[in-house]
Order: sequence, then C-alpha cells, then structure tokens
Amino acid sequence: MNFVQGLHCVFCDSLYSTRVPYTCPRCGIAGILDVEYDYARIARILKRRTLAGRPERSLWRYRELLPIREDAVLPALAVGWTPLTLATSLARHVGLRTLFLKDDGRNATGSLKDRASAIGVVKAREKRHKIIACASTGNAASSCAGMAASMGLRSVIFLPERAPEPKVTQLLIFGATVLRVGGSYEQAFQLCQQASERWGWYNRNSAINPYLVEGKKTVGLEIGEQLAWQPTDWVAVSVGDGCTIAGVWKAFREMKTLGWIAHTPRMLGVQAEGASPITTAFRTGRPLEPMEPHTIADSIAVGVPRNWKKAVLAIQESGGAMVNVSDDEILDAMRYTGRLSGVFAEPAAATAVAGLRRAVAERIVGPRASAVAVITGNGLKDVQSASAAVGKPFDISPDGGELQDILKAKGLIVEPAS
Repeated sequence: MNFVQGLHCVFCDSLYSTRVPYTCPRCGIAGILDVEYDYARIARILKRRTLAGRPERSLWRYRELLPIREDAVLPALAVGWTPLTLATSLARHVGLRTLFLKDDGRNATGSLKDRASAIGVVKAREKRHKIIACASTGNAASSCAGMAASMGLRSVIFLPERAPEPKVTQLLIFGATVLRVGGSYEQAFQLCQQASERWGWYNRNSAINPYLVEGKKTVGLEIGEQLAWQPTDWVAVSVGDGCTIAGVWKAFREMKTLGWIAHTPRMLGVQAEGASPITTAFRTGRPLEPMEPHTIADSIAVGVPRNWKKAVLAIQESGGAMVNVSDDEILDAMRYTGRLSGVFAEPAAATAVAGLRRAVAERIVGPRASAVAVITGNGLKDVQSASAAVGKPFDISPDGGELQDILKAKGLIVEPAS
C-alpha cells in the first residue's frame, strides 16, 4: 500500500493507521472508515498519458489508487474495463440528449461486485487468511465465492432466504459453503459478523470493510477514462447499502484532484420505493431510520444500510439528487432497456435507468443533459424477475397454423391491400 496514508472515520473525523481492521474504534461498527491516499505523490507518478500506455484492461491499471501492495498476488479472473455504450434509442425514451450504459454485468461473475471482491481476496491473502466470509442478497456473495475460488481460498456465505436461485446456484458452483438464513439480510449480516469474529475469517462485507469501496470506485475511474476525461452531466447509480455510489463519487473526486478532469458530474442516487432509507436521510437531513425492505430488486433490498453516510455525502458534494422508483417502474425499465439497447439488466441495475427517467419527468435532470447509467448486474442473475417483466413466449403448433395471426398482431407483417 505504497500510497495509502491511513483511514478516516466519516462520522467522528478520527484518523487511524491501516492497522485498524474494519471500523472506527471510537464509533464502533457504525464508524465507517474511508481510505486516504497521498495524492501529491500519486500525481507525480500517475498521469493520463501513463494510463494510456498501460496494456492491461482491468481495474488493476489503477493500482496506485488501490490499497494493495506492489507485490500483491492478484486474481486470475478478468475484472473491470467493461463496455461503456452509447444508447441513443434508450436516451430518447428516457428523455435525455445523451445516455451511456456502463455494463458491469460483463464482469467475471456478472456484476459490479466483482470489483470489490477482487480487492477483498487480495487483502485476505495479504493478511494470511484462508477463509473469506460475506453476507449478501446475492451478487456480493457470488463475486466473493468466484474470486475466492480463483485464489485458492475457501468462502462462507450467509444469504437471506429471498436470494434468487440463480445466484444461490452460482455460489454452489464456486464451491462456497452456503448458509441460507431463514430471515432478512440484516439477520444474515449479523450472523456473518459474529462468525467472522469468532473463527477469525476475513470479512468481505462492504458495509464495514473500508477497502472494498476502493474496488468499486474503479468503475468511476473507467467511466472517466472511457469518456476521454470529459464526464457526462450526471451519473446514475442504484443505491442499496450506499457503497457503490460512494465509490463512484470518490473516483470522480480523485480524478479532479489529480487534474485528470476539469469538472465532476452530479450523482443521481436511485432507490426502490420499498427500500429507501438513504433517500429519506438525504431529503430530511436526519440520521438514518431503518426500514423493512420490500422490493423485487434484491441487490438493493437493504433496510439498514451501513454506508448511508458516505452515500449522502456523495450526493451532497456532487450537487446531485436522489429519487425513488416503484417495482413496476423497475420492471418496465428492464423491458425497455433490453429492447432499446440490447443490455440485459437485473432489477437493481435497471433501477438506475428507471431513476433517470423519473428524474427527467420531475425536472431534476434536464432533457439536454448527458448521463451514464451504471448497469450493476446481468439480468441472468434473476431470471424470475425478468420473466415477470416480459411475460411468456407464443406457443404454436408444428404446422405453424397460428403463425400468421401472431405476426400480424405484433405488426411484423402487413397484409397487402385488396
């Protein structure tokens, strides 16, 4: 960790060395820490032209801005440098001049969480842990298990009973010990915390591990570089625990500090209406009030988000906004995002696009604005929700007797005028 200066508590402003394991000793588990770097030293070494000359197309191209040692053993799985695609038809539907999709469903296990887990397994190896543990609604778990498998580590995963079956199956394929808790994500999280402390496992939970957010911020660094250092007006991110939007904003703040970009985008945080405690905290200015989450977007179904403060600060510092969207809006966004861009987004990922559409309708985001929507996970992660969004195929007989009527109803053929 050549350029890491220490850890900073976002609540009490205390500064600590990297010997502190997870959270602020003064504030306890609520004291979320943030990694601080020596940006003056980094600026002398790492420049835009330096990055342009680096052959690797992964998150490790930003290694000076990551909390890893120079001799760190890295996962073999490819993580990062995912496509940033201009979605012209989708932009028109949403009501924007310009819209890009950053498709992190292309990562090794199908979600943005691979960025965090890649850092997690590197830190676990660094600290000589052989077992890494995680509590998750699905994506963080599968990424943890996959990255652990690639590094020869064992993983123990705590899931709430609502976790989608494709994500559970993915975990089992990766050889994880999967513990499905008959309760909520919060209960699974508490069990993971207790077990990790009792048996000395490395704790991969982004909610309390400050290093995981550093992996997530690389999606923002890539957006900046892929846009030739000319950020869009807005970047939309779905929000569950708050780690991802905090990481994306930190990336833009760092790029500005290093002189790589002239201005930073405004952050649009999007929550599901049934799991929106961070939106409430942002709008009221009061401390977080937990809620029981109810949404189809399992990846952001977090009622007690521990990184809420980082998320709120990211929105405030960027001059951004937060909106909530209904499950119906999320399902609708899954349909039109796929139809108009060819990107298959799971519910939490489509939430960012739904949020942009709502923000335009509410005049939070202007129609002449440009934006990036971060697609945090692939739709194959939750096929049941995708099926609910699009319905069933047409069943026809082998002789195709129904074919003409179906094609006419769909507007695919037109009968010649008589």
